[in-house]
Amino acid sequence: MKKVFIVYAALLAFAFFSLNNACAGKPFEGVITFKITYPDNKYSESQMAMFPKVLTVSIKGSKSRTDLQVGGMNTVEITDYDTKSKVALLNLMGQKYAIKQSSADIEKEMAGEGTPTVELSGEIKKIAGYNCKKAIVTMNNDGIKTTYEVYYSDELGSKLANFDNPVYKDIDGALLEFVLKNRDVNMKFTATSIEKKNLPAKDFEIPSDYVLTTQEELKSKFGGGGE
Repeated sequence: MKKVFIVYAALLAFAFFSLNNACAGKPFEGVITFKITYPDNKYSESQMAMFPKVLTVSIKGSKSRTDLQVGGMNTVEITDYDTKSKVALLNLMGQKYAIKQSSADIEKEMAGEGTPTVELSGEIKKIAGYNCKKAIVTMNNDGIKTTYEVYYSDELGSKLANFDNPVYKDIDGALLEFVLKNRDVNMKFTATSIEKKNLPAKDFEIPSDYVLTTQEELKSKFGGGGE
């Protein structure tokens, strides 16, 4: 359980960097569905069967919600753009936990992640019915440079949407196709559908049966402190 939890936590942390902010900044209410693929992965077929394949992002007013299921773990993250805060909801085989992050917590987490530079290519690609611009982002972290390709739409949001994303924070729109890299795991997200619909406010609140905890307490509870 310990190693499984650590792998999933790493995947989820990177997934939520961008997706929970997909459409802040402009009046949109609805759901974006993303397909997740793993370019250049080095895992076996049985291991890949455990990795998430679909992620949904729901947007209502100044809040968004991402839903991701990995094996027996259901994870939700809710972002409040007004306060620039987040809360993760984890359902670990029936044990339900909520982890809050304030604006200060997010800023501290992003510190030292490197400096991004953005180059627009002029290329346009249609994704889920929207014309998306292509940009090349280069991250410079202590002299080590890593490049990322992203397609985004300014019809759905602005750069305010990516306030907690160290790689894509300067991209001026909603991310509809992009790659996130975490050591030997590359995750590619591609929007497959964008549906405008009314959503219930309760979907963006912490359910009463979730227990507030911290990342440190949860890691300790599931034995994440050792090998």
